[in-house]
Amino acid sequence: MRIREATAEDWPQIYPFWSEIVEAGETYAYPEGLTADEAKDMWMYDHVVVAVEGDDRNEHILGSAKMGPNRPGRGRHIGTASFMVSSSARGKGVGRALGEYCVDWHREQGFHGIQFNAVVETNTTAVRLWQSLGFQIIGTVPGAFDSTSHGRVGLHVMYLPLG
Repeated sequence: MRIREATAEDWPQIYPFWSEIVEAGETYAYPEGLTADEAKDMWMYDHVVVAVEGDDRNEHILGSAKMGPNRPGRGRHIGTASFMVSSSARGKGVGRALGEYCVDWHREQGFHGIQFNAVVETNTTAVRLWQSLGFQIIGTVPGAFDSTSHGRVGLHVMYLPLG
């Protein structure tokens, strides 16, 4: 597996798992029912990467992450990121590899820290992963996410200082 910058040509492989994850209603608050073009506008901006396997002629995208400043202007020194891993690639270290890439990229770009604004508290796999990478839960907004299977659950704000 390797991680590289995403291109517009990658979107047809990203959109199926992006859509599957959003439509499941367990981890992201994106609107449901978005077309591929609408979803592309929401994902493919700032610094977007893909985790891939295979050779250049036959690459298979396992997951994707987007990252950049959390806020513009005077908040630009704090980064943020979002991650999606294909259901067929879960449990293979793709999320960890994308997370480590994200931390390294933010450090290289001179960010002071990384803030995740909305980690669904019932997404315990993600919460454990981020904590293992040094993120701390600095607050939880109760009932801020309407989970398909759990009802209204909290959204964690998680933070990792970088320097």
